[in-house]
Amino acid sequence: QVQLVESGGGLVHPGGSLRLSCEASGSIFSINAMGWYRQAPGKQRELVATRLSGGSTDYADSVKGRFTISRNNAKNTVTLQMNSLEPEDTAVYYCNADIKRLSYTRSQNYWGQGTQVTVSS
Repeated sequence: QVQLVESGGGLVHPGGSLRLSCEASGSIFSINAMGWYRQAPGKQRELVATRLSGGSTDYADSVKGRFTISRNNAKNTVTLQMNSLEPEDTAVYYCNADIKRLSYTRSQNYWGQGTQVTVSS
């Protein structure tokens, strides 16, 4: 069994900062991509940022320069530092990871339960 557990969401004023964290636990051999998606009310879930185990990153254009993703491969954690938050960043943020549970199995995609981020004055 594999679990992704997020923490760090909340309410913040425009221009403020929040830090989201996610830890993968359970039977894990390796993690390739690990990152964050978000879903605002009435909208489709979208990629926010992702980081491969080798270090390469990908960001949504809307968050470039404001959000930073980092990983601790030894601890199976990923963190999203969100600065200069805007009301348009309001959404449920989901941790996502491609995980191999055994050396000889294919990767499977896992999701966390989501954490609410609200940016409002």
